[in-house]
Amino acid sequence: MNGAESLVRTLLASGVDTCFANPGTSEMHFVAALDKVPGMRCVLGLAETVVTGCADGYARMIGKPAATLLHCGPGFANGISNVHNAARGFAPMVNIVGDHATYHRQYDTPLTSDAEGLARAVSHWVRTTTSSQRVGVDGAAAVQAALTPPGRIATLILPADTAWNDGGEVAGPLPVPARTPVAPEALRTIAQALRSGERAMMILSGAALMESGLRAAQRIAHVSGAELRVPTQVPHMVRGRGRPPIDRIPYAVDAALKVFAGVRHVVLVGAKVPASFFAYPGKPSVMSPPDAITHVLARPEQDSVAALEWLADELGAPTSVPLPDVERPSVVSGAFEPVAFARTLGALLPENCIIAEDGVTSGRQLLAPTFGAAPHDWLQITGGAIGHAFPCATGAAIACPDRKVVCLQADGAGMYTLQSLWTQAREKLDVVNVVFANRIYKILQGELINVGAQPGPASDELFDLSRPEIDWVKLAGSLGVEATQVENLEGFADVFQAACGRRGPFLIEFRI
Repeated sequence: MNGAESLVRTLLASGVDTCFANPGTSEMHFVAALDKVPGMRCVLGLAETVVTGCADGYARMIGKPAATLLHCGPGFANGISNVHNAARGFAPMVNIVGDHATYHRQYDTPLTSDAEGLARAVSHWVRTTTSSQRVGVDGAAAVQAALTPPGRIATLILPADTAWNDGGEVAGPLPVPARTPVAPEALRTIAQALRSGERAMMILSGAALMESGLRAAQRIAHVSGAELRVPTQVPHMVRGRGRPPIDRIPYAVDAALKVFAGVRHVVLVGAKVPASFFAYPGKPSVMSPPDAITHVLARPEQDSVAALEWLADELGAPTSVPLPDVERPSVVSGAFEPVAFARTLGALLPENCIIAEDGVTSGRQLLAPTFGAAPHDWLQITGGAIGHAFPCATGAAIACPDRKVVCLQADGAGMYTLQSLWTQAREKLDVVNVVFANRIYKILQGELINVGAQPGPASDELFDLSRPEIDWVKLAGSLGVEATQVENLEGFADVFQAACGRRGPFLIEFRI
């Protein structure tokens, strides 16, 4: 067999059975191998950033990597933004990047590039395979690297001759490294801090945001009085009725500083130090008070759930504790307003749905009003590279075909990856897309003010999306997705309920 066939068979043997692809000439032997070897689901994306965003959403929901198939260095470069988001969200991903044949690179033809250099910018593991005999071994190593906790990006560069030459050998799956335990002395130090009676805040991320981690964290909060928070963007969190109502750290610096005022102990559980997204003149970068003590209960690659459970037991917390009462959200009428929209959405969310959110300014108030919504999973843009929700929702729907997916996408950001709608239509995916159409890069307008500047003619020109006006209903229709437009919350409620009551992709343009 040739190298490409050995790679497909190795990926399947290692548990990778889905490939999001936008192939080119250098990848044709891999494509031919996909024809020859059954078992790999192949999903076409019309842009590489859609391909990588789909792989991100897929991995966040199913806990294992998909493969991406990308065309040379420039193709990988087109997909980098959502590889970056995936890396920040601890999503395992195996990128297969075609390249010129080894003997052809010397001629410096148009697609020649430093593919390894591009890959290293966003990957934890990078390798260029050197022969057809090595392709299978390298493929197995890529999957192992991707599955290394907490979830990593592996990029395998496949020169065309290593794919078409004979001599390929299938490699078996390699062992997946386990999460490392937390040192007992660190746990005892944090237990002592929580017993002190001083105000403490635990920031949870990664595996701590799943059912068992949240239960353990709630036990700790119940017995110690520690407050629970999540980062401004969470990679994957289970939420809704029956789960602890935990709000995120506000995006705006002044609001975040108020949340942390008076906190003496910050306990990080799979999370980083709470820092603002950007630096602003005259404002601190770290949100916790200067005299607060930061404790690391678990790094992202460590066993944060076991650490939380140990800490709960050490503090003498009951095995079952009551959850705080939360109000069940209800439908609100009138014009769009972030909190009112969140309440309406929370009242209407289907049981066990998945939400992919890249709402930017329109989505900042979504978490607290949806504490009492039906149980659901929440995925967010974790790396700040906008245009994430459309492909993330698409990949999540591939991973979980029996669950309704709700995509909340800002209009300016959505223009980066609107080709995702075509893939949703082609694959008949059960996604309800909500586009917040304010026809402006509103977040940039706010950021201009935050750095001390004032809006003027140039900034108005650079932030405005209304000339010409983008028609999302026509765009969606041209890509095969039925769509409609609403202008108030009661209209949204009617259309959203109807869309959730049927299968298949649908788009709601909410003009705000």
